[in-house]
Amino acid sequence: MIRRLLHILLRNLDGPLMLLALMLLMVNLIVLFSASNQSVDRIIAQLVNMSVALTVMWLAANISPQRMMSLAPPIYLLGVLLLIGVAVAGDVVNGARRWLHIGVTRIQPSEIMKIALPMMLAWYFQRQEGNLQMRHFGVAALLMAVPLALILKQPDLGTAILVGAASFYIMFLAGLSARIVWLLVAAGVGGIYFVTHWDLCIRLFHDYQCQRVATMLNPMEDPLGDGYHTIQGTIAIGSGGLLGKGWLAGTQTHLDFIPERTTDFIFAVFAEEFGLIGNVLLLILYLLTIGRGLFIASKASGLFGRLLAGSIALSFFTYAFVNIGMVSGILPVVGVPLPLISYGGTALVPLLLGFGVLMSIHAHQKLVPS
Repeated sequence: MIRRLLHILLRNLDGPLMLLALMLLMVNLIVLFSASNQSVDRIIAQLVNMSVALTVMWLAANISPQRMMSLAPPIYLLGVLLLIGVAVAGDVVNGARRWLHIGVTRIQPSEIMKIALPMMLAWYFQRQEGNLQMRHFGVAALLMAVPLALILKQPDLGTAILVGAASFYIMFLAGLSARIVWLLVAAGVGGIYFVTHWDLCIRLFHDYQCQRVATMLNPMEDPLGDGYHTIQGTIAIGSGGLLGKGWLAGTQTHLDFIPERTTDFIFAVFAEEFGLIGNVLLLILYLLTIGRGLFIASKASGLFGRLLAGSIALSFFTYAFVNIGMVSGILPVVGVPLPLISYGGTALVPLLLGFGVLMSIHAHQKLVPS
C-alpha cells in the first residue's frame, strides 16, 4: 500500500531535477538563517512557502503536456485580463501599481505571465509546425507585446525583463531568423547607449529607472543614497575572499550594511560568508539545473514541449544572471530575486511551477504528438 502510494506520488518527478531543486532549497534555508539574523520565524515562513511551491510543482508534473496545450490560451487570456484589472483598479505600493485584490486576498498577475506567455507562444508555434513563416513570428511578437506593455506600465522592469526573455527564447528556439536576431542585438546595443545618457533615457523610462542605470555606472556619486545598495553588495562580495568569513560570521550582513539581504541581495550574504569557492559551487548547481532543463527540452517529442522546456531552462539562467549581475554592480538594480535562494513565495512558486512543467514534459514525452 505504502509502496503504491509512493509510486503514485513520485512517478512523474524527475530525479536529477528534483535533487538539484532540493539542494538549492537547502542552501536557501542555510543562507536565510544567517541573513535574517537567525530568525526562526522567517525560516518557518519560508518552509511554508517551499511547501506550497513544491505542491504546485507536483501538480504541474502530473498534468500532461496535451492538457497544458489546451490550457495555454485561456490562461494567457486570464493573465492579460488580470493585468488590465491591475492597470484600472490595482493597489499602489511604493509607487507601483502591481497588485490586484481578489476576494480576501491579493495577487500579482505579472507573475502568472512568467509561465502563461511562454505556454501561449509554444502553443501557437505548435499549431504552425511545418508551415512557419515570418508573419507567424509577427503574430507571436504581438502576443508578447500586449502583456509586456501592461507590465511596463505598472511599472515593473524586472518582471518585464524576465517575461520578455522567456518569450524571446521561445521565438529563438522556434527558428527566428538569424538576421532578425542580429537586428535585435544591434537594437540592444543602441538601447544601451540610449539608457546610459540621461537626457535620452528619461524620454522613454521613468526617472527612477534611469537613476538606477546612472547609479550602476557610478555608484559613488550618491554613496549614501541610490548607490548604497550596489556599494554594500560589492563590498560584501569582495570581503568574502576565497573561502569566505564563515557561516553566521559575515560582518556586512550582521552589522546591517547589506540592504534587502534576505531577498534581492541575498547573494551578497552568501558570497561574504562562503567566498569564491562557495560562489563557484552555487554556479555549478545552477549550471547543472539549466543543463538538465535543456536535456529535457532536447528529448521532448513535440514542438510545444521542446520550446516550453527550453524557455524555462534559459529563463532560470536569466534569473541567476540578472540577480548576480545586479548585486555585483555590472547591471542596474531591478528587483529580480536569486532563483530558489531569495526569501519569499512570490518568485519561488513560479520557479518550481516551471520545474513541474519540465518534469511533466520529461515524464510524458512519449505521449506528446511529434
